[in-house]
Amino acid sequence: QVQLVDSGGGLVQAGGSLRLSCAASGRTFSSYAMGWIRQAPVKGRELIAAINWSGDVKYYADSAKGRFTIARDNPKNTLYLQMNSLKPEDTAVYYCAADGQSSIVTTEAVEYDYWGQGTQVTVSS
Repeated sequence: QVQLVDSGGGLVQAGGSLRLSCAASGRTFSSYAMGWIRQAPVKGRELIAAINWSGDVKYYADSAKGRFTIARDNPKNTLYLQMNSLKPEDTAVYYCAADGQSSIVTTEAVEYDYWGQGTQVTVSS
């Protein structure tokens, strides 16, 4: 098992940047595929970025391409999401998540077994 703690959210103006972090406990972090999933009011969950166990394979939703960067530091048990050029439509609760069954990139939100508590990102226009 792995426990995940998200941080780094906040209020930012459109065009600004934020970096989210996810601290993982447990010795198995480096074996899990990881992802960032967001949920906005009246919208479903959206997987916006995912990364394989070693960090060399990444996936981005169209909404994140060119603006967001996912990365991981396995020795530090930490997952990151750098978000640039933020838009009001990026406003959501962002969750880091781990797929306990796979080490390759997982592109379906329902496949993730472990979730952080979420961190709120609010982008003002």
